[in-house]
Amino acid sequence: MKHIIVMVVAVILGLFVVGVSTVAVTAADVPRITKEELKSMLGNPDLIVLDVRSDSDWQASNRKILGAVRENPNDSESWAGKYPKTKTLVLYCA
Repeated sequence: MKHIIVMVVAVILGLFVVGVSTVAVTAADVPRITKEELKSMLGNPDLIVLDVRSDSDWQASNRKILGAVRENPNDSESWAGKYPKTKTLVLYCA
């Protein structure tokens, strides 16, 4: 598990967002979290971790966060609304 968390830090696109909006968001608007912060949150029922790596990166990797949901980053409009706005979403790509 530690190796997975280390990988996450490489490029946490840590959307520490309560809900996902269809409003355009720039990278500067997105809060980031550290691997330690994410690690302390794992197991929280109000947390949803979304793996949004490219398909080729995801398939080539043998490191995945246990319990993370795989979503296609190029198709966010189709899945963004399905997550409850009461949950904390953390998106990562590395």
